[in-house]
Amino acid sequence: MNEGEGRVNAPSTVRRGALGRLARNPLGLVSAAVLALIALAVLLAPVLVSQPPDASDLRHAFAGPSGGHPLGFDSAGRDIWSRLLYGGRTTLSGALISLAVSLLLGVPSGLVAGYRGGRLDGLASWIANLVMALPAMIVLLASRAVLGSTVWVLMVVLGVLVAPAFFRLVRGIVVQVRGELYVDAARVSGLGDARIIARHVLVVVRGPIIIQIALVAGIAIGLQAGLEFLGIGSGDTPTWGAMLNEAFQNIQRSPALMLWPGLALGLTSGALVLLAGALRDVLEDRTGGGSGRARRRAVPVPAAAPVPADTVPADPADAASADPAAAAAEDHGPAGRATLLSVRGLAVGYRLPDGSDREVVHDVDLDVAPGEIVGLVGESGSGKTQTAFSVLGILPEGGRILRGGILLDGQEVVGLPERRRRALRGGMVAYVPQEPMSNLDPAFTVGSQLVEPIRVRLGLSRKQAVQRALDLLSLVEIADPERTFRSYPHQISGGMAQRVLIAGAMSCEPRLLIADEPTTALDVRVQAEILELLRRLQREHELGVLLVTHNLGVVADLCDRVAVMREGRIVETGTAEQVLHAPADPYTRTLLEAVLDHVPAREPWQPRKVVVP
Repeated sequence: MNEGEGRVNAPSTVRRGALGRLARNPLGLVSAAVLALIALAVLLAPVLVSQPPDASDLRHAFAGPSGGHPLGFDSAGRDIWSRLLYGGRTTLSGALISLAVSLLLGVPSGLVAGYRGGRLDGLASWIANLVMALPAMIVLLASRAVLGSTVWVLMVVLGVLVAPAFFRLVRGIVVQVRGELYVDAARVSGLGDARIIARHVLVVVRGPIIIQIALVAGIAIGLQAGLEFLGIGSGDTPTWGAMLNEAFQNIQRSPALMLWPGLALGLTSGALVLLAGALRDVLEDRTGGGSGRARRRAVPVPAAAPVPADTVPADPADAASADPAAAAAEDHGPAGRATLLSVRGLAVGYRLPDGSDREVVHDVDLDVAPGEIVGLVGESGSGKTQTAFSVLGILPEGGRILRGGILLDGQEVVGLPERRRRALRGGMVAYVPQEPMSNLDPAFTVGSQLVEPIRVRLGLSRKQAVQRALDLLSLVEIADPERTFRSYPHQISGGMAQRVLIAGAMSCEPRLLIADEPTTALDVRVQAEILELLRRLQREHELGVLLVTHNLGVVADLCDRVAVMREGRIVETGTAEQVLHAPADPYTRTLLEAVLDHVPAREPWQPRKVVVP
């Protein structure tokens, strides 16, 4: 097998490793063995017993063990071993039905309500609270009276009653996870909501769901046994609860009759809980994910991978000639140049409890041309990030654009449906966030997180996407791309994580890059390396870059033009040399006075000259 095949089959290796860790867990191994024995005995009941469970012979009432009857007989002369195994079929099948119904109702609704929020979340939570307020035993008794004593029907009703437990568990976790930075990063990369939920959200709730499954299964088994014990179950059908009822009626004459169904109930419930805990620990344990020695090989500097035609943005000049909106965008651009990004009169606000809006960004005008780096500068809370998030369409919950327009390559995106806006992310515009470690999902390897958007956006096969991801890691100057590809985020440094995020942003050949404080969490040496990397990528790929920062040293080193922001407004715009050496606004002078090192601004941006042969 070649190296490429080894990388493609890495997930199966991880699964085998998980099974191996489970086999090395004593509690997990023993509980799995107990459950397997119980399941096999129940399934093979016709083979393991010598007579049907309802065959009665009063001459053998309360008789002890004998050949073919290892547990003896009950008060009606029926074989206890036969009734125990056949009763397990009914009891466990009923629990599985109840569990399946509760999972199908509770988990998807909890995922969607928690992720979407808003009115859907409110309605779903109200329904869940209403169902949880119903007394389960009384509802089951009423259902028996109306629907009959069939155990399967009662277990479906029980599944509906238990579903809110899954809903509330899943919803509570998802509400916390949906605000994580790695979820925003996945959204900006162009992944749809369904894929984000299945990939980045569901993996977070799987551990608690496994534990809840064991608890709900135990509750279903216990409630079913309780109904049968009270004599209101499914009549003559053998179940563990019916056996307990019969044993309790004869407890003074033969107390041992209580032992076998009680032991079966206890062993099953206990093994379920122990196995669930072991499975949860195995799935959440990622200490061995990238610990193996990775084979090193030279990875060539990438040539641009073929990109499907429908993902390549049109040339701005052609768009301007065919689209009046694009022509208008050209007029807005600095010095009459075509613009990748043109923001006009942008206002952003957040809805208050009284229904009014608190405006945090006021009438912002901003332009970024191809091959130009524009710095958006201001202190914390000045509205820089809110402006960037508005361009990307990922404002936090409650935020919305109150007025103004945003043109991306001549296309108005304010009011654009989410599906069409998602098509622009990753391809036309990409995002490099701050806090690199928080923007990588700790549940997946670095390579997995790079490959997924490439496959979705570019339609490449897994093997092609893996190779492109390795090439991108080489492009951002990571010394050992294969090792980094196989590592989890906690196994790499902050500087390397930032390089990974830049590689992800460049994965689908964007034309506009929005970098939000890309060096804030890094030390000085790594900051310089990241800035040099951004400068090289911008120069080689003719990127337009909007750099959101509060660091005037970064602005002097990297930016062509600067827009200074204060309290949600642009107070000054100009070339980096003008703004840093001859500021016109008092606030800009205040920012410059706070800088200890006086760094000269870089040379002003000049459009690339086209040589016509």
